[in-house]
Amino acid sequence: MPAISSTAPAKVILFGEHTVVYGYPAIAAPVTGLEARVTITAQPGRSTLPVIEAPQIGLKTTLDHLPSEHPIALAFNLVAEALKLDHWPALHLRLTSSIPVASGMGSSAATAVALIRALSAFVGHPLPDPQVCELAFRLEQHHHGTPSGIDNTVITYARPIFFIRDQPIEFLTFSMPLYLIIGDTGMKGLTREAVAGVRQRREQNPTWYDDRFRAIGELTRRAKRALIEGQIDEVGRWMVENHRLLIEIGVSSPELDRLVQAALSAGALGAKLSGGGQGGIMIALVHPENSSQVEQALRRAGAANVFSVVIRTTQAI
Repeated sequence: MPAISSTAPAKVILFGEHTVVYGYPAIAAPVTGLEARVTITAQPGRSTLPVIEAPQIGLKTTLDHLPSEHPIALAFNLVAEALKLDHWPALHLRLTSSIPVASGMGSSAATAVALIRALSAFVGHPLPDPQVCELAFRLEQHHHGTPSGIDNTVITYARPIFFIRDQPIEFLTFSMPLYLIIGDTGMKGLTREAVAGVRQRREQNPTWYDDRFRAIGELTRRAKRALIEGQIDEVGRWMVENHRLLIEIGVSSPELDRLVQAALSAGALGAKLSGGGQGGIMIALVHPENSSQVEQALRRAGAANVFSVVIRTTQAI
């Protein structure tokens, strides 16, 4: 039996992180240059226990030795439950990823999607996208506590989306490619803690926070129109405003703010943190001829990693 391999991309949130948890809209896009990959090979005649290997985290074990709450073990269990499997055949599973961990780029969701697709395909019953998305969301709930569902959705479908929690997915087609520079602070951004912090502060001052949530929701809708109509300068302006409001609700950091300012000073059209914040990544929107200048500025400002990506939507990915 040939090896089964599945990949899932990273993602960035262009607008609306944090407020998406409260029912406001957000816009997210896949980053196909960075990915999680799962490869499964059959092991006939060997141990009947699946062998799990994830070299980047120093993991090599069998399924029975993984804690039941480990994300990989949970993926096995969820797929087995969905397909009504009573046992797994002998297999070797290898997990690798080029997505920075705890960076706001959807590492856990990409891993979940790649695992679910590879495992279901290996036993001859590849799950459809809606079911992959649902199972990945259940894994995200374990990892993040109260996720909005945006990460697993944009990663499952690998297309830009306009997302409102508990509403049908709206796929977006931009009228021009987006040239983004991603600057990684090198500091882990812990989404669960950041989301909990916003919730706690909002409970203490709901009117003040809800005013800012509504402002982010409105600029997200304006950014959607600008993306569809090709108003690139407007998109940049709303990114800057989104970042300002994210600072106000307490999810940025000095490192993120320094990278955002460095990108803007180097000529970026817009820049903001992306994801949970308090570490992790920021994104800068650039003209292609200015990308190298912005990249250099981010490195000088202390970015641990810099990625240049292009988001195109002329056709489904």
